Amino acid sequence: MSELPLPDFYRPENAALFSYRPLPAALFSAARRWRSEHSLRPMGKDRRHVRLLVVDGQRDFCFPEGSLYVGGRSGHGALEDNDRLARFIYRNLDRVSEITCTLDTHYPFQIFFSSFWQDRQGVPLSAHREVRAEDVRAGHAVPNPEVAPWLCGGDVAWLRRQAEFYCESLEKGGRYTLYLWPPHCLLGGDGHNLAGVLQEARLFHAYTRTARNGMETKGGHPLTENYSVLSPEVLLHFDGTPLAHRNEALVDDLLGVDALIVAGQAASHCVKSTLDDLLLVAQQRDPRLAGKVYVLRDAMSSVAVPDPERPGAFLFDFGPQTEAAFRRWQDAGVHLVDTRTPVSEWPAFPAP
Repeated sequence: MSELPLPDFYRPENAALFSYRPLPAALFSAARRWRSEHSLRPMGKDRRHVRLLVVDGQRDFCFPEGSLYVGGRSGHGALEDNDRLARFIYRNLDRVSEITCTLDTHYPFQIFFSSFWQDRQGVPLSAHREVRAEDVRAGHAVPNPEVAPWLCGGDVAWLRRQAEFYCESLEKGGRYTLYLWPPHCLLGGDGHNLAGVLQEARLFHAYTRTARNGMETKGGHPLTENYSVLSPEVLLHFDGTPLAHRNEALVDDLLGVDALIVAGQAASHCVKSTLDDLLLVAQQRDPRLAGKVYVLRDAMSSVAVPDPERPGAFLFDFGPQTEAAFRRWQDAGVHLVDTRTPVSEWPAFPAP
């Protein structure tokens, strides 16, 4: 089966525009014509259910104007990723049954924002630094006591103990040290929205295939990170009571498809955590489930924070963690693929 052409309305230059917004009514009209012209069936008639999971394809991550642009080492990472991913969706409208997008969703004061922390003099900590449990114990990093009244009934001592426990839990888990990010994906702000070309492709696909193309929000709890859409980083308070819960329904949903294609931002963080969580469950249930997963490695980039004082150098470069994850996933049975290779040539991909 040959790939479909790109629709006439698609403009690659829009992938670089923070301000680009598609017109849903125009897309609906174009989709009706496209569906008739290319004999596209509704999703409900697919013999095999193929899901595309787009992790956090949001403006704050996808553009230099965003507060946490994922430029990768090249500096063009997410911009080019989104163009490739949009093209992939259009060329495979007939093969992709449904698209699910995750949305990183935050509020002004959360444990991974500098607004949550201050030093012993009461000065807010800066973004792009780590906070370790030892920093909390020594008083070098102190939770902002002004959040205590609405977060924990004003119990500042409880808040400090919970913050220390949280950092300890991350370090013992071996996945992350608490890293302070600049404010990003704040609910209600422009940076929370999907990049325009991804929203355009998502809507066009929904209208041509009569697909649900739902959204999954994550990251709103003030006391835990939520890199993975499937599970917060820490599930308990220091006293053993529940802090947050896994998204078990979405785990079941994703493992129940015939093929799962994964793309999005950032490969080093939210994509990696989501896939690690999914594969952990897959290994517990049936290791062969990993063979359903296809990672679009050219439609995702890693966080690399340039050093403003040393051109070409980085304050933090998470690329090596991504490469290690790629190797780990491949060893588990996941397929590493790219957008330029026709899906008909992907290993063991289900026939339509």
